[in-house]
Amino acid sequence: MTEKDYSGATTSKIGKNAKSSTSKSSGETLTAKQKTQKQAAQSENANINIEAYRKAGEIGKKTKEFAKNLIKKDMLLSEIAEKIEGEIKKLGGEIAFPVNLSIDDVAAHYTPTLRDEKKASGLLKADIGIHVDGCICDLAFSVDLTPEKKHHKLIEASEKALNSALEIVKKNKDNTTVSQIGEQIEKQIKNTGFTPIVNLSGHSLDEYNIHAGLTIPNINNSSTKILESGAFAIEPFATLSTATGLIYEGAGSNIYHITTNTIQVRDNFAREVLSWIIENKKTLPFSQRELEKEFGARVLIAVSNLKRAGAIEEYPQLIEKSHSPVSQTETSLIILENGSVEILG
Repeated sequence: MTEKDYSGATTSKIGKNAKSSTSKSSGETLTAKQKTQKQAAQSENANINIEAYRKAGEIGKKTKEFAKNLIKKDMLLSEIAEKIEGEIKKLGGEIAFPVNLSIDDVAAHYTPTLRDEKKASGLLKADIGIHVDGCICDLAFSVDLTPEKKHHKLIEASEKALNSALEIVKKNKDNTTVSQIGEQIEKQIKNTGFTPIVNLSGHSLDEYNIHAGLTIPNINNSSTKILESGAFAIEPFATLSTATGLIYEGAGSNIYHITTNTIQVRDNFAREVLSWIIENKKTLPFSQRELEKEFGARVLIAVSNLKRAGAIEEYPQLIEKSHSPVSQTETSLIILENGSVEILG
């Protein structure tokens, strides 16, 4: 599930997955101070649940193949989302965030409601999140559902960009700057005749935390932040060369996140719903569809009350500014303390 990058750099809350570097190229060595910082950060990550991430990755791979075989033109988005989320649970995982099914110029952040009449069409992005004990595998792919398959080159652009980014991480291991990743993505997408989405980005992952502080851009933003040991999601977005390459926030997505568990809500039923969210979703995103399956249609009033009280917020849809089609490809990876890289999805 993607992160909107408002700054073009890293967010202010970096967390434990990155550090600053004065290095301008991958060939330069770290200073003694930087090495000390690196060792300290690696020590902080000593308790990373590697096996849980690996299991989430294995479930992610199987779920992605299931989804690719499942999705057909004119299928109801609600049916697709329900079957993908059901497969995650069948395989022993949990839903890290509602399945995003975004069409054409909607780059990300749309999940159907139970009675949604939208059907699969055009350029469809499927963004899927699996977690095992809070350890998240975040992955996405694009499907061209047009009769003439007019978007296949656009899909290839984001796929090649992801592969190029992964190669630079494998090469540099935990000395990779986020700007090096962005540079590879930007270069690959432009070389294939398309435009990267400037203000969408990948991100670091942490337990029960989709966006754990580090922004991984899709352009060279000159940031000197270096990936440390930990978990990350890289997700190139590509659009047409004639497009703006920018997204704006549109209507609601039917995807929510909790803002605080300390807000007092007067309505008894709304409090019950909020308690269920805190217990079952913790800090992870959730959908109106999940709540309605648990509580029935009356939950919609509770959702309105919780939104009005500021207890939950709805993610907006992220839409390409010139309404050009957008492709997305994403995978997750972990960098271990010894610098080795494992691709999860």
